[in-house]
Amino acid sequence: MDARLRISALLTASTLALTLAGCGEDDTSAEDPTPAGSTSSPTAGSTSSDEPTPADPSASGTPGGGEGGEGGETTVPVYFACETPQGVRLYREFRRVDGDPFTAAAELLTTGDALDPDYRSLWPEGTFASVEAQDDAIVATLADQAWTERGDLSANGARLAAQQLVYTLQGVAQERLPVRVVDRSGTPAPLFGLEGDLAAAAPLEVLALVSVSGPEEGATVADSFTAAGVASSFEATVPWEVRDGAGKVVLDGFATAEGWMDKLYPWASEVDVSGLEPGTYTFVAMTDDPSGGEGFGPTEDSKTITVE
Repeated sequence: MDARLRISALLTASTLALTLAGCGEDDTSAEDPTPAGSTSSPTAGSTSSDEPTPADPSASGTPGGGEGGEGGETTVPVYFACETPQGVRLYREFRRVDGDPFTAAAELLTTGDALDPDYRSLWPEGTFASVEAQDDAIVATLADQAWTERGDLSANGARLAAQQLVYTLQGVAQERLPVRVVDRSGTPAPLFGLEGDLAAAAPLEVLALVSVSGPEEGATVADSFTAAGVASSFEATVPWEVRDGAGKVVLDGFATAEGWMDKLYPWASEVDVSGLEPGTYTFVAMTDDPSGGEGFGPTEDSKTITVE
């Protein structure tokens, strides 16, 4: 076995230790979002992962954010679910919203209103009465009892759905506050059967190993554009392709992320599309696959773009 395959084997073993591989909504790889302060998952103030702050657009070349508020426009991160070779993982989508950013982000999450058609929400039908940041927690008030029990969700599905909420609301707050679910009386309530304040699980356990923050789905580009996102990819290499409507690769290249293996790192690459005919294309970023197809295979994230 050559050195590259030996490294691949080590990476595969390391990934298996971090995740439960699987597919579908009911076979997810989220770590149990235990109450903040538990030793089995990061607490609210944990800095165990250096993933760019979810609401910090400057970390990955995304649209500018802002404090926002009633009547103002804000850019918020919303986390949706999608299939990956490691099972269902979460992908971040930046959205511009009006009004209260916590309420708007939670509504996008729970309704599954993603721009990217590959993304979806794990949440069953329902709604929050309110969502707000307080001094010691982000408090999400249930409108009714619909989300207190797991219902049709599996245990892993419930855990990852909870992580959708935690990552989204912490991203809006730009702070790793615990997420506290309460009923209309203000009494703490379970979320999908999960008790206590919810903390963010480690990013490599719940987030996709590569994601594209820019260009956003449906973007129009001309001449060239900067593609950016975060990844944990072999030797920090993030290959990318531009494919035409038939799926043929018409451009390719790679970005070099700021690091790899232990966490998600920012990556960026300039993509020159000046030689392409105007039309609709797909930009795809992926993790490098040193196993030659013998491992999980590359994780991908794709965005539809229009070249003028």
